[in-house]
Amino acid sequence: MTIRVLLADDQALIRGGFRVLIESDPAFVIVGEATNGKEAVELARSTRADVVVMDVRMPVMDGLEATRAICADDDLAGVKVLVVTTFETDDYLLEALRAGASGFVGKGVETEELLGAIRTVAVGDSLLSPRATRSLITNFLAQPAGRPVATPAELEVLTRREREVVSLVAQGLSNDDIAERLFVSPLTAKTHVNRAMIKLDARDRAQLVVVAYQSGLVSADPPG
Repeated sequence: MTIRVLLADDQALIRGGFRVLIESDPAFVIVGEATNGKEAVELARSTRADVVVMDVRMPVMDGLEATRAICADDDLAGVKVLVVTTFETDDYLLEALRAGASGFVGKGVETEELLGAIRTVAVGDSLLSPRATRSLITNFLAQPAGRPVATPAELEVLTRREREVVSLVAQGLSNDDIAERLFVSPLTAKTHVNRAMIKLDARDRAQLVVVAYQSGLVSADPPG
């Protein structure tokens, strides 16, 4: 299956570098390049890309607003957004997740890591490493309005096992990690994650992290 990729970055040099990396694998094809968020939204609609590799800081419309527009459009339900960011310093992780982004990579990413990230989000999973999760939690807890207050009623639809699984997802664990922790198969772990996403109307695993911390389902203390 060929994965259709749209690049969105206002710097031609970075777009060119990503194009070279991505086109080094015949499984990918670049279907368009946007220089700002507005163009990214328009091209997402016209090209029907599978994945938009989205920069955050762009003119006219930034990457967060563009991500929000793409993910809120029912006609673009199959389009996933992979945000390009710097894990340790970017203040936009939480907002990107709220906007619907499915994952994050750094601009200094290695070729195989970038291609793996695009593949991951293209099939409907999210790319949220423990490193990114720690940054997300730190930023989230730094916002007074973002601190969890109470478990919302909608979490009552989750079984005890599903709540446990969501809490592990919020720690950045993969399906394999969760399976090992709970002594179940990776397929069973994935099934629990998928059911939780359906019940909570979460677009992907990344949004489960937001739900987990906003609701107080998991500890508000950042991991050490």
